[in-house]
Amino acid sequence: MKANGTKRKIFNDAVDLLAGAEEVSAPENGIRMLPIDSIRPFRKHPFRLYEGERLEDMVESIREYGVLNPVIVWQEGDGYEMLAGHNRQMAGKLAGLAEIPAIVKTDLTEEEAYVYVIETNVIQRGFAELLPSEKAAVLAERYEKVSSQGRRNDILEEIARLNGQDTAGTCGHDVHKLKSRDAIGEEYGMTGRNIARYMRVQQLEEPLKERLDEGTLPLVAAVDLSYLSGKEQKVVSGLAEKGKIKLDAKTAKCVRGMAGSLTEKKVLETLDGGRGKKDSAGKPIKLPADVYERYFAGVKPADVAGIVEEALAAWFGKGGDADVPDGRDREAG
Repeated sequence: MKANGTKRKIFNDAVDLLAGAEEVSAPENGIRMLPIDSIRPFRKHPFRLYEGERLEDMVESIREYGVLNPVIVWQEGDGYEMLAGHNRQMAGKLAGLAEIPAIVKTDLTEEEAYVYVIETNVIQRGFAELLPSEKAAVLAERYEKVSSQGRRNDILEEIARLNGQDTAGTCGHDVHKLKSRDAIGEEYGMTGRNIARYMRVQQLEEPLKERLDEGTLPLVAAVDLSYLSGKEQKVVSGLAEKGKIKLDAKTAKCVRGMAGSLTEKKVLETLDGGRGKKDSAGKPIKLPADVYERYFAGVKPADVAGIVEEALAAWFGKGGDADVPDGRDREAG
């Protein structure tokens, strides 16, 4: 049996929103006990849920301690949508819980709700730990998802208070007052150009995002594919799934040029055509300069291959296969 301190550390590492027990139990936070099955996932939740040992540790901790930190939900009508706590909900279900403590938010816009989803995950996991598609979601939200900076700062201050942080300076997010890629990049140690690439990744369909996260789709290729429509991306993804094309940077750049008119047939014909030209070129034959001048001076380059082919046919026709000379025993020319 692990020590209680160790278990609590594991649990605190696993929760989405770290908060002190005294703070979250305060009446002004409006905590309610909700049926655990009554909360649906956030409609645009961009983060992967825990699995494996990390999930198992969370389930074990909840079985022993319960859910120490309430989830945050968005109430719309009679329903609830999860903003922060997808992993706690999943682990709670596996631990056999029927109810879960929740802070209920009302009167939010979708953009404001999205701030809770993004910011609580960044606080819990850390930006560097996120998968490429998750980083894309964070950066896109930071840049363009919220139109009201003042309301956004209010939300960040609230999250910081729940996390036991000093709220002076708007939670250290003053950089968000500057709507520029370079300003956001400075915060994360990334160039404005790289920020732009990640923001393009947000336009990818889920199967391609999964490939990006798995490392089978390079970021540069992902950017090119993001310019395709959703339907066209599905065509490309399907071809890759069947092993008919390889999603490397060169292929993605070629496919991007078909945006607006892409079909499975067009992709295969274009890529096969490119390979056909390479194959038709064959392997080059190198001849000494004096030999080339002696036999091919004044001959058009396009006619050289034909002459060589006729000469070889005559040679093999005369000498037969048994008389084919070994190139190692004969000087060129």
